[in-house]
Amino acid sequence: MNKLKENIEDVQNTPDERHLDIDKVGIKSIRHPISVKDKTGGDQSTIAMFDMYVHLPHNFKGTHMSRFVEILNENEKTISVQNFEKILRDMLHRLESEAGDVEMTFPYFVNKKAPISEVESLLDYEVTFIGSIKEDIFTNQIKVIVPVTSLCPCSKKISDYGAHNQRSHVTVTVKTKEFVWIEDIIKLVEENASSELYGLLKRPDEKYVTEKAYDNPKFVEDMVRDIATDLNKDQRIKSYVVESENFESIHNHSAYAMIRSN
Repeated sequence: MNKLKENIEDVQNTPDERHLDIDKVGIKSIRHPISVKDKTGGDQSTIAMFDMYVHLPHNFKGTHMSRFVEILNENEKTISVQNFEKILRDMLHRLESEAGDVEMTFPYFVNKKAPISEVESLLDYEVTFIGSIKEDIFTNQIKVIVPVTSLCPCSKKISDYGAHNQRSHVTVTVKTKEFVWIEDIIKLVEENASSELYGLLKRPDEKYVTEKAYDNPKFVEDMVRDIATDLNKDQRIKSYVVESENFESIHNHSAYAMIRSN
């Protein structure tokens, strides 16, 4: 068996004469189970979509793609947000690279109470952890997409009754100085929307959120400015990008705004 293995040529390790480094080479869109701790103290078992890359020096023809999958399978019971850095360092060691990136995107669920009836239901958010190592320095970013309601201030001002509103997706990507719960980012965004969303609403709840949005109109510009203002006050946040996309209810296009910290 070992003799057979020795006779099979390792093409990836053969020299390349073009003298061009490759910034990222690896695999995309591979699903794998993970465990995520939530702020209530529980564990959420979910499925993440992984993108895994390493830097490839100019003298190597290719990388060993199968090793990316091996790393995930070897950590099948232990993949979590808490050991994200370890997985990334294991990847660099196995693939003999000095720099690399891992992104894992997964649905994250928060149990929410409706504002009046207090009926409970789950609401899902899309979360991405983005880790990179370069020159032995690990950096981590958290990206959360938070769906909310926005109500147009202009529509409210010029209309005799009512105002158009729409669902919006606010995307916050942060680099942190210390640990930040996913729930903290979600709460910050929802507090700056016209209204937050719920998985289940009874009629008194629907009345409440409709009137709350009407009393709290926000342009897409207001949303990103208000969220950025609160992020600037949070000492745990090193840098951020805030984006808001309003899926307009009276147009066939979206309104969009973005603020990036210095």
